Amino acid sequence: MVGEVRIIGVDHIPEVTADDEPVQLILAGLEQSGLTLEAGDIVVVTHKLVSKAEGRVVELADIEPSDFAIRWATEHEKDPRQVEVVFREAARIVRMDRGLLIAETRHGFICANAGVDASNVAGTVAVSMLPFDPDESARQIRAGLEAHFGFALAVVITDSFGRPWRRGIINIAIGAAGIEPLIDYRGQFDDQGYELRATVIAIVDEIASAAEMVMGKLDRRPVAIVRGFPYTPSDDGAATLVMSPDRDLFR
Repeated sequence: MVGEVRIIGVDHIPEVTADDEPVQLILAGLEQSGLTLEAGDIVVVTHKLVSKAEGRVVELADIEPSDFAIRWATEHEKDPRQVEVVFREAARIVRMDRGLLIAETRHGFICANAGVDASNVAGTVAVSMLPFDPDESARQIRAGLEAHFGFALAVVITDSFGRPWRRGIINIAIGAAGIEPLIDYRGQFDDQGYELRATVIAIVDEIASAAEMVMGKLDRRPVAIVRGFPYTPSDDGAATLVMSPDRDLFR
């Protein structure tokens, strides 16, 4: 570990539309911001940029809600069309209570509204959904940036998730490329000679949360650079962080 890590926000990212190339958007933002990348940088990207570019945005005017979506939405003063999109995106409904809808996505994420989000979407009747394969999206962005700059990088794609038993949301990694997602301390010893037996750190989640401090929710800054963290390169993605059903004590 090092004693200092820099987090640099990238401004001037153009408004994203379907079929835009994320790499070109990032390069444009870097140029306009007077920034460049360095070998070993971690490029952190909000999923909203990726979802928009991949066409994962739907106009609610095109959605015909089911009777069940209408009943539940009416009871809880929700938009039935958005509720219907959540149902379609969900692989499993985990909990529906007091107007909250917690679902498991096709990726295995457990989150509010199956990741369907109405914020920061152009227009008033559109919602965005999570990328189909965030790890693959991260790999493609990494490959494009590495081809442009000629050195190794890592990419982390983020989203905001709530946490059981804790108030407030934090950014976590839903996609990653070029970085080992976990740091495993098991089998190592602390200063007192105690052997660590269970400590595995989700380092890509910590990077995602740290980057949020400069990205912000209202600052229209969907890209940040994390510089100076000595990560381990890896082809594993953020999918490795998803808890398997056999180890899920709350399923």
